[in-house]
Amino acid sequence: MNESEFNALAGATLSLIEQKLDACDADVDYELAPGGVLELEFADGSKIIVNKHVVAQEIWVAARSGGFHFRRDGEVWRDTRDGSELLEKLGRLVTAQAGEEVVFS
Repeated sequence: MNESEFNALAGATLSLIEQKLDACDADVDYELAPGGVLELEFADGSKIIVNKHVVAQEIWVAARSGGFHFRRDGEVWRDTRDGSELLEKLGRLVTAQAGEEVVFS
């Protein structure tokens, strides 16, 4: 995929994450900064950072439990280590840090 296609897909994914955060009841503040960096902040002060990495054509997630890289595989973003899907894993990570269930998929 070229850079333009990557940016469109990654941008749509970040927008979807924002929509899901808007719809959930969890105490999560978030801000999408220019360049495709989505910062989630929780009541306890912890954060999760979700950003697009254009050079690698991946979406990167930094959470309290570690860092994860997701590459496009057909219709979904898959973790380059364990093959898990981005929205499912992000739901688990946000749930762990928010202390209440958050579902993105």
